[in-house]
Amino acid sequence: MNSNIASDSLFPTTIAGSLPKPVWLAEPNRLWAPWRLQGEELATAKDDATLIAIKLQEDAGIDIVCDGEQARQHFVHGFLRTVDGIDFDKQVEMGIRNDRYKAMCPTVVGKVGLCSRVHAREARLARAHTRRKLKFTLPGPMTLVDTLADAHYGDRVKMALAFAALLNEEARGLVADGVDVIQFDEPAFNVYTDQAAGWGIEALHRAIDGLACKTAVHICYGYGIAANIAWKAGLGAEWRQYERFFPALAKSRIDQVSLECINSRVPLHLLELLDGKDVLLGAIDIATEAIETPEQVAAVLEQATQHVPKERIVACTNCGMAPMRRDTAEKKLRALVQGAKLARAKLS
Repeated sequence: MNSNIASDSLFPTTIAGSLPKPVWLAEPNRLWAPWRLQGEELATAKDDATLIAIKLQEDAGIDIVCDGEQARQHFVHGFLRTVDGIDFDKQVEMGIRNDRYKAMCPTVVGKVGLCSRVHAREARLARAHTRRKLKFTLPGPMTLVDTLADAHYGDRVKMALAFAALLNEEARGLVADGVDVIQFDEPAFNVYTDQAAGWGIEALHRAIDGLACKTAVHICYGYGIAANIAWKAGLGAEWRQYERFFPALAKSRIDQVSLECINSRVPLHLLELLDGKDVLLGAIDIATEAIETPEQVAAVLEQATQHVPKERIVACTNCGMAPMRRDTAEKKLRALVQGAKLARAKLS
């Protein structure tokens, strides 16, 4: 597959995945927010929220849009709800992301399998209502394993490969639905760096097997929540987690790598380790309500061109924006687009 970015212009724009949900759908400014509706009313409300998310991105000028994960309560659990072999009534409090914070996690009690398509409804709805390139996000196999209690497989690698097969099944369906880019979200890569370079990428290869679309992996330092902000504060003067597995990613069959950059302590020269990959460069900070200026966004993009060919850079957000104020998210999207235009004018 040719991994060059199919775009009419330099520095096309996209987002990591999630956007804030409308207040009538779920409680705002909160992760894992419970739904405010039920049954068919909830299904219709999710459809409406998906259309709003697409319109919000188009109005801002985003080039590669997505569904905003409006139909999912959480990026991991939104996939798991359609998986057989998981007991959601058997919740276990676990430390996830290497005990960074605790979460109530469902338990794998048997061989996993898809009960049905997972995201067909929102993917087809999105495809029918935008002419722009469409990206769809799925949780990565390692991150799925890290967010589940295991009472069946007894081995993280075996369980990850089992989930990778299910992700591949759903991803093939998404391609048939008209999705242009499928992104696997792997925040766990930044925690289990040695495993990421080994079985983490092996599981990703199983998940992307045979896909006739662009494939991406998103690896960040987490949502802008207190636990993640506190963790990052203790990572020292330089964040070098990416260094441990970027060389393996460069050799992988993944087309694109989405990463955190702006307001981080990631040494930009680490981007050189991704030689041959498209880089979805985080130029919007999701851990602050402060709105970036277009000049700040452009500066990040320009700095990155010292380490990555400019034709391979996509302007993106650091991570998902689900817990953020909606008005803040809208302003940040406009700043992303305006900043990309500034950098494009300077470097074209």
